[in-house]
Amino acid sequence: MLYIVPTPIGNLEDITIRSIKVLEKSELIIAENSKKTTILLNKYNIKCPIYSCNVFNEKKKIPIITEKIKNLNIISLVSDAGTPGISDPGFLLIRECISLNIPISCLPGPTAFIPALIQSGFSCEKFVFEGFLPRKKKKKRLLFLAQESRTIIIYESPYRLLKTLQNISEYFENRNVVVVKELTKIYENTYRGNIHDVILELEQTNIKGEYIIIIQGFNN
Repeated sequence: MLYIVPTPIGNLEDITIRSIKVLEKSELIIAENSKKTTILLNKYNIKCPIYSCNVFNEKKKIPIITEKIKNLNIISLVSDAGTPGISDPGFLLIRECISLNIPISCLPGPTAFIPALIQSGFSCEKFVFEGFLPRKKKKKRLLFLAQESRTIIIYESPYRLLKTLQNISEYFENRNVVVVKELTKIYENTYRGNIHDVILELEQTNIKGEYIIIIQGFNN
């Protein structure tokens, strides 16, 4: 059985009891970054071998990992933070396991965009999760999204945050946004308002960490 185990997005106490129990029983943990996963395992006194698999080597390592899975009973897949496969490695391995009839179970748990969406105050009934925008055709994608009536959620790095918000302002004129910084961490902060005002406010801050941009949909 391959278990997909969500891990905390910041605060290490945000892991579920069931996730801890599965990790304790695991014979192998497939991790995006072994050093970060070791920090989590050490906090909960979990001893288990770790095999690294990330976005740069996932395709190459899938055959090796599936062979390991065939010879073990309980294997867990984790990412650095959140649920594997959501803007993180995991999708290709999961798809390959399905094709090989390897049983899979995904545990519920932390995913950054859900709490960010809820605390935004925008409509949660219908929304679009974009993850990270494409680098080469970002403006073309934003032009397409500008026709979207639902709440839109975007992930962005600190290095491209202001530029992305400026791009958004070109196609989402006078739309309200919420930008959430470092969700669940010490320096968590939320910026709300008209996109132009939010840009001005962020320009006065120290832009570091991880950011989630939420764009208000039509009529919500």
